[in-house]
Amino acid sequence: MTERGLCSRREADEWIEAGWVRVDGQMAVLGQRAPANVQIAIDPRASAEQARRMTVLLNKPMGIVSGQAEDGYEPAITLVTPANRWSGDTSGVVFHPGHLRHLAPAGRLDIDSTGLLVFTQDGRIAKRLIGDETRVEKEYLVRVKPLQEGPVPDSALDRLRHGLVLDNVELRPARVSWQNEDQLRIVLREGRKRQIRRMCELVGLAVVGLKRVRIGSVVLGQLPAGQWRYLGEDERF
Repeated sequence: MTERGLCSRREADEWIEAGWVRVDGQMAVLGQRAPANVQIAIDPRASAEQARRMTVLLNKPMGIVSGQAEDGYEPAITLVTPANRWSGDTSGVVFHPGHLRHLAPAGRLDIDSTGLLVFTQDGRIAKRLIGDETRVEKEYLVRVKPLQEGPVPDSALDRLRHGLVLDNVELRPARVSWQNEDQLRIVLREGRKRQIRRMCELVGLAVVGLKRVRIGSVVLGQLPAGQWRYLGEDERF
């Protein structure tokens, strides 16, 4: 199949496993040897899968790292399995092992943070979400407590909204409001390392819980912790 330019070796294995390859009319099996003069037929679904670039939405739980495994902690990609797919996924996409190939996180969440994490095979989406010029909104629910006794002054929220500097760079304006008596709703258009935690420390607040609930117009919704779904065709960041 690779010699005929039909696909890569890995794709050939995946297509054969999926039952999408026939040799002279018979279902192919992995490891099968085929003479040069045989007819190899490929199911149209294989070509469709080859053309698609998949994007997956995961509700990352605490204790899981976004990217590569570190210090004994599992990477979030290990949760993207058929068993962990959300039963409420309405995308209509049939899972295929090829969907995991080159699937990479478009952004990150700290190990102690939870919520919406995006994995994609599409470089265009990755650039839109994590490029230096990104303007895509990211919305968080942030549970905080004062570092000192007393109520949180209004000036702290004013500084969170605009005027803070991290890594010698002035931060872009943010939208900040109280969700309830101890939880903030923060909307950013950038994503520096541990940005919200560091912002809050600068104004005298400690973050005790952080959950990302929206990226652009894509929301976490009812997706359970530790489960995932495909990005729907009608969804855009």
